[in-house]
Amino acid sequence: MEPRGKEFLERLKSEVLVFDGAMGTMLFEAGLVDGACPELWNETHADIVRTIHEAYFDAGSDFVETNTFGGTRLKLQAYGLADRTRELNVLGARLARSACPPDKYVAGSIGPTGHLPDTFEPLGDTSEEEFYANFREQALALAEGGVDLFAIETMMYPEEAVIAIRAARESTGLPVMCSMFFQWEKDQNRDRTMWGTSPEEAARILFEAGADVVGCNCGDGGPGRAAAIIQAMRGVSDGLLITYPNAGLPRIQGGRTIYELPPDEMAAGYPPILDAGANIVGACCGSTPTHIARLAEVVRRRRTRSS
Repeated sequence: MEPRGKEFLERLKSEVLVFDGAMGTMLFEAGLVDGACPELWNETHADIVRTIHEAYFDAGSDFVETNTFGGTRLKLQAYGLADRTRELNVLGARLARSACPPDKYVAGSIGPTGHLPDTFEPLGDTSEEEFYANFREQALALAEGGVDLFAIETMMYPEEAVIAIRAARESTGLPVMCSMFFQWEKDQNRDRTMWGTSPEEAARILFEAGADVVGCNCGDGGPGRAAAIIQAMRGVSDGLLITYPNAGLPRIQGGRTIYELPPDEMAAGYPPILDAGANIVGACCGSTPTHIARLAEVVRRRRTRSS
């Protein structure tokens, strides 16, 4: 099947689309244990991964992401799986593709490597060339598996994000979305990446690097902070914006990580995000298909009022 990424870009000119929710949360519910490799489930628990994709589509998602967030060679080598990088990414893309209705889209998930550039002295250990090679390898495998676009996500600092954008675009030509991880600095009432980049700076940098859609995901503060970040980005750009925040803040309960926002309460926080100018909305850690179903209702109501 030919990728249809450019089609979704056209749709975004006139409508808001719905992203999916958490994959990791759903895998842990299905039995993934701490310290195990989620991407390996593309092989060992393929039916479960496919069922999760189907559940998000059934809930109203216009996109699902592949189960490949940690699919770079640098990440997989921690599990002794570096030599299976291409295979696990292709499998992840094909699983999502097999669950995808003809009018929906598959986004190839590309997360951070967990390494710092060697220019970040004295902590950095990875060259620009190595970053590029890792992201290029993953992007090519995801494209081989049939993704329509890429979701480069949860990026902690722009330098790595820019390399990932370049590698994905130059190796495949597919559309690229890129979202950053922001922390709310409560004492100064501002949002910054872990390395101090503001939402405004991030938007400029990512668009200049060639991203088709930019935004934020994960982070802390849930929909409230996401609305503030999108508003800040919209203040400096008329480009396409995405956000998929966590279901509030996590807490440990009975040895499990629980997120504080139930589906209805989380969905109630999305009208300000839409008012701020988001073009794609979804959810991240702690969210489920039920969260997405409630969010999709909010978006549908907005579409109905606008039509």
